[in-house]
Amino acid sequence: MPTYKAPLREYRFVLNEVLDIAQYKDLPGFADAPEDLVNAILDEAAKLAEEVLAPLNQVGDEEGCRLENGVVTTPTGFKDAYKLLVEGGWPSLVADPAYGGQGLPATLGVVFNEMVSSANMAFGMYPGLSHGAYAALSQHGSPEQQEKYLPKLVTGEWTGTMNLTEPHCGTDLGLMRTKAVPVGDGSFKISGQKIFISAGDHDLAENIIHLVLARAEGAPAGIKGVSLFLVPKFLVNEDGSLGARNGVSVGSLEKKMGIHGNATCVLNYDEAIGWLIGEENKGMRAMFTMMNEARLGVGLQGLSQSEVAYQNAVTYARERLQGRSLTGPKEESKPADPIIVHPDVRRMLLNAKSFNEGARAFLIWTSLMGDLAHRSDDPALAEFGDDMMALLTPVLKGYFTDKGFANAVEAQQVYGGHGYIDEWGMGQFVRDARIAMIYEGANGIQALDLVGRKLAQNGGRGIFAFFKAIDDFIAEQKGNDKMTPFITPLSAARKDLEAATNWLMENGLSNPDNAGAGSTDYMHLFGIVGIAFMWARMARTALDKLEAGASEKDFYETKIKTARYYADRVVPDTATHLARIRTGAESMMAFSAENF
Repeated sequence: MPTYKAPLREYRFVLNEVLDIAQYKDLPGFADAPEDLVNAILDEAAKLAEEVLAPLNQVGDEEGCRLENGVVTTPTGFKDAYKLLVEGGWPSLVADPAYGGQGLPATLGVVFNEMVSSANMAFGMYPGLSHGAYAALSQHGSPEQQEKYLPKLVTGEWTGTMNLTEPHCGTDLGLMRTKAVPVGDGSFKISGQKIFISAGDHDLAENIIHLVLARAEGAPAGIKGVSLFLVPKFLVNEDGSLGARNGVSVGSLEKKMGIHGNATCVLNYDEAIGWLIGEENKGMRAMFTMMNEARLGVGLQGLSQSEVAYQNAVTYARERLQGRSLTGPKEESKPADPIIVHPDVRRMLLNAKSFNEGARAFLIWTSLMGDLAHRSDDPALAEFGDDMMALLTPVLKGYFTDKGFANAVEAQQVYGGHGYIDEWGMGQFVRDARIAMIYEGANGIQALDLVGRKLAQNGGRGIFAFFKAIDDFIAEQKGNDKMTPFITPLSAARKDLEAATNWLMENGLSNPDNAGAGSTDYMHLFGIVGIAFMWARMARTALDKLEAGASEKDFYETKIKTARYYADRVVPDTATHLARIRTGAESMMAFSAENF
């Protein structure tokens, strides 16, 4: 059976040593999160992930969810685990105290969510989607809706979903047919069918609050006529108690490649009672709040599956005896050497290790920028934080999930034939990781969003601010020869990203297919640069610690070696991505449909 160990030392290194979150101790939320409290929270979260959720991961994969007589049952142990989650107050960790939340920084929530997702990705989707529903309601709901629904979502007593996709439309939501007919008392009757609804029904909580995109009667055609509605599974009485079952039912459970422990439902709405969230025909504005929350969560899933797959592959590589080292036996007393001596096995493991640690720092840094956007009283810092969150969300979702899946596949490869056998658990990590590249906007859509919208947003302010952050850091390292192995590749990669940005700006407007053809390469180039930036920062921190005589010498020396691997073996890929971008769309679009 596979295992999981929360990388607590890694979290503390990034939070306390690299990012020094103590410097924000006077900001709301951060003032309530001193280092000793954060450490205690991380320790307890690790126990929940390692001891409760991880042992249920294979159970959920093997059993799946069941639909009988309209009732969905989650796998053995999930209900008890969810009860422990709620009793521990975990759903309220970063929620607004006005609704019963603890008000801690969202950055801490990201760390907690990575642990949960690594331990049991399918389980983690239940509270994860609820937090997205909480975010949409807290920003766009009426005061009455917030008072009625948010406290129960915050405690986890109720869960939430988002309902976008229909059988005939995926990303193109302007084609949706679900309709909303006004009743006359402020409510609407919602009718239609939604598919691919994660956590759409289950036995974990007493009520589920569905956020449903639908077209109000008489609304304009296309995306401009879409509204967002709140449709509870059970109607809620004025005193907060549950009333009658609403007109929403489970048509079927999707049979799918992975995340079997999460109930992915076809939901049928038959004149279900719902209430408008925000303005009529402005549903996408509210839904994007939830989608952006979800996209960061999905990016985190890519990292989480890469991490847990890597952990298990390392254990196997240390123990599996097979062949001899190319430079002579390393374990002469044994019939063969452990496979970790082989360079190609190390290549696969180090690709994952260097990604995991760098991506984790990039994710936490981006989340910190989001916290500063909402909590800082410095307008310039708040603006920078907001720009980074907007710019980097598609990078984290798209690049992290592409690489997370690739790393899970390579971790499986380390096992050889055993990686293909279910009992080792590697196949589940591969299958679970694969969905993250698809949902919440397939990665091609993320790349188009990055190139088509985010680069030009606010006149390019975000990308120029990102370049300046890297340039300022590089300038600070002038004269520090020990940083040269990290700064030289970072500088070259940063120039490749700027060159790619300029090429797309110059050639994408004249021929939009050029932007489309280069968008995925651009997203990957951006991801590599972002992680290289984090590795340079981590290397600087590790070097400083060693120079100061830190006791954990092996930890910091390993950090520097991992940074060097990423700089030597991964960062050069930016040149290849740039070369592809510069070829434009001509060779790609020269084919007619019949040529394929």
